[in-house]
Amino acid sequence: MKRLSTLSLLLVLGLSLTACSPATVSTTGGSVPSSGQTSTPASGSLQISAAASLSDAMEELKPLFLAKHSGADISFNFGSSGALQQQIEQGAPVDVFVSAGQKQMTALSDAGLMDPSTVKPLLKNEVVLIAPWSAASLKEFKDLGQDSVKKIGIGDPDSVPAGQYAREVLVNLQLFEPLTPKFVFAKDVREVLAWVETEAVDYGIVYETDAIISSKVQIVLKAPEGSHKAIVYPAGAVKAAKQPDLAKAFVDFLFTDEAKAVFVKYGFTPQY
Repeated sequence: MKRLSTLSLLLVLGLSLTACSPATVSTTGGSVPSSGQTSTPASGSLQISAAASLSDAMEELKPLFLAKHSGADISFNFGSSGALQQQIEQGAPVDVFVSAGQKQMTALSDAGLMDPSTVKPLLKNEVVLIAPWSAASLKEFKDLGQDSVKKIGIGDPDSVPAGQYAREVLVNLQLFEPLTPKFVFAKDVREVLAWVETEAVDYGIVYETDAIISSKVQIVLKAPEGSHKAIVYPAGAVKAAKQPDLAKAFVDFLFTDEAKAVFVKYGFTPQY
């Protein structure tokens, strides 16, 4: 009877010590956090849709982010912001969206497809006229009307923000309609850049950041002050993100000093 009491006492003490322990020991020898503990999201696959003009900067940011989240992976989908917007509206599996225009982000936010707590302005850009190095420089945008200029590449204004800004500049300069017969519309701003690099067109209108990365083109003119709305790149997590915590962590990372240095390197102006 005395031995039974002693065993009972030891059993009670053992259970008490287990209840007070903050973690249990796994079969592999490591500790398993108790249900009350939280940790920084580190694993999972992120699907990020970003404007084509961001491709170089994003590729450089990828290993920097993954160094902090070793269990994570990132897949990029680069394209025109209008096309990316439509994909999200149609249910494409996207965790983070970075647009080259506020219009596309606003449309998704108004439709309740973005996490409103994460959406904010990230970067600014400028509009420039570019040409191959072999082309003669122009003094003004109206010189695009010269007979020697046959083709002008711009993004499709119906879906490409860079094309929308190009149209806005030319409309304000009263040049859009006169130059319309010379336009060749591209699916995104990087296609315009490629056309100018290969001299498939005489001139192109792109973002300044696109011109900076190419050694095959020259910046001929910058859009006149006040000829277009401010070019703002907003970023945010998609509400239906399959990796919501990791998506928020990536958006937060875009606003760090580490990311800022990369954006500045590629000619963007951070808005934070």
